[in-house]
Amino acid sequence: MDSEAWQGVYVSHVRPFQTLINRAQILLHSIALLLLIFYRLSFFFLNQQSKQYFFPWLLVFTSELLLAFIWLLGRASRWRPQIPEHILLPPEKLRPQLPLPAIDVLICTADPEKEPTLEVMNTLISAMTLDYPPDKLHIYFSDDAGSPLTLHGVREARRFSRWWVPFCRKYGITQPCPQAYFSPAREDHRHDISRDDGFMEQKLIVREKYEEFKDGIRDGTKKWAGEAAISSRVDHPALVQIIRCNNDDEGEVKSRNEIELPLLVYVSREKKPSHPHHFKAGALNVLLRVSGAMSNSPYILVLDCDMYCNDSTSARQAMHFHLHPHFSNSLSFVQFPQKFYNVTRNDIYDSQLRSFFTVEWSGMNNLQGPILSGTCFYIKRLSLFGISPHGTYILFIFICKKTLVDFKLAPDSSKHIQDFEKFIKSMKENNRSRDFAVEEAQHLASCTYENGSKWGQKVGFLYDSLVEDFLTSLVLHSQGWKSVFSNPERPQFLGSGTTSLNQVLFQGTRWSSGLFEVALSRFCPLFYGGQRSMMSLLQRMCYAELAFYPLCSFSIWILATIPPLCLLHGIPIFPEVYVYIYMIYIPF
Repeated sequence: MDSEAWQGVYVSHVRPFQTLINRAQILLHSIALLLLIFYRLSFFFLNQQSKQYFFPWLLVFTSELLLAFIWLLGRASRWRPQIPEHILLPPEKLRPQLPLPAIDVLICTADPEKEPTLEVMNTLISAMTLDYPPDKLHIYFSDDAGSPLTLHGVREARRFSRWWVPFCRKYGITQPCPQAYFSPAREDHRHDISRDDGFMEQKLIVREKYEEFKDGIRDGTKKWAGEAAISSRVDHPALVQIIRCNNDDEGEVKSRNEIELPLLVYVSREKKPSHPHHFKAGALNVLLRVSGAMSNSPYILVLDCDMYCNDSTSARQAMHFHLHPHFSNSLSFVQFPQKFYNVTRNDIYDSQLRSFFTVEWSGMNNLQGPILSGTCFYIKRLSLFGISPHGTYILFIFICKKTLVDFKLAPDSSKHIQDFEKFIKSMKENNRSRDFAVEEAQHLASCTYENGSKWGQKVGFLYDSLVEDFLTSLVLHSQGWKSVFSNPERPQFLGSGTTSLNQVLFQGTRWSSGLFEVALSRFCPLFYGGQRSMMSLLQRMCYAELAFYPLCSFSIWILATIPPLCLLHGIPIFPEVYVYIYMIYIPF
């Protein structure tokens, strides 16, 4: 399996007809906007009533300018729409390639009361069941609350995975999430009927084990109900454990062909009220350090705790892009869309974010690639350490003997990277390497470790905004990295979306405040990096559209209140119907 070839054909389809339509629409809409601006300005300078109605006209004109500005920025992703495909060649045509690289899977959870433990553990199990060599798959689970219920759930998930993972490997089950597989709504039950009697018997056994697993989670929930509220979630020590199967399980593991399972590490970082924890970005950076000291895989999969793997082949699909010569060494991450199983067909709150994943992200594939979306992406580890793919100045983090050393290097950093890899290799060859790694990880997960370092500033996921994924992606693309948006027919990941107005408002407020925070900071996409930035103008416009998009709320509020008030008071805001200038409002 290590020598399995991973050579495919990368095909990029440009949509010429849609490109023509998009550009024609942009042209017509731009002409209408120019006429609208001319009409508003002529009122201020030529109309005698301009002083009397100055304030309402100014508000409406300002809102129209803001909407026009954001609309113009959004045309960048529609200028040349493109669909990338990766066509897999049949096995007889594959050429020998390098061995499959190792992957570290990072999963974060923060609150066992808001994030049900059973659903979170299903996400964990689905990651352990990915169709990938188990010795090259490492799972790191972050529990920000330090809850005993979550730790109990991780142990129960590890125990059940001894049955679930071998079952999926033996019978080629492509649905790695047991909750989805045993759901009555599953669409591919018919494939199970055609299997042999041994499969159905084994399936019943595994289902019984899954029910026992759920009972174990329920028992833990009853035992530790309210425990997370008693033990402060912002004040607890660091805890790093390698989760192993219990030794008192009647030797079941050895009797079941000794199936090898991926490494599973539970991480609860130290938190104190006097130290900022930086929310999800801080948890991910802790997992980056811990995984770097224990496995140091070159590629990383980041998952939210409510976003389970829906297809066991996602890792292989991502590696097709990462290892493809078309992208050379400049590809930072492969982004899969976020799709949800609990939204209705109408989806009145647009929880699926269809405009982004079907239009914006696909259109950005023709530029430097889509924006990092918080979850469901495979990213190259080195790209998170301030390393430019074009060999400019490099900031490399070297973890050794509880020290953090920053190197400001010339273009050739291979020597230091090799030293780091030798350090990790020597740890693995040492008989006490795992114990040593856990001891190191305890220190790496402390709340004071980042003091005086570049973590969160130039290294890892950045702390300067609530939307750490957006900001990190902006910096990566400005350094010259590229990304790819892959949207296969079968969803690679499925999660739980927002279904109530309160959830939508809370999530939207957080995203909007974080995005606008970036727009007003030194990271403003239109100016960040200056001449040193390697982003094209169209790529900058794509980022700027999202950063300034929260301003739409101001324009919508103005246009929803001022025109009705003007109508009630007889103040003319729009031209009369029989005036030719009224035609400019038709495109809107």
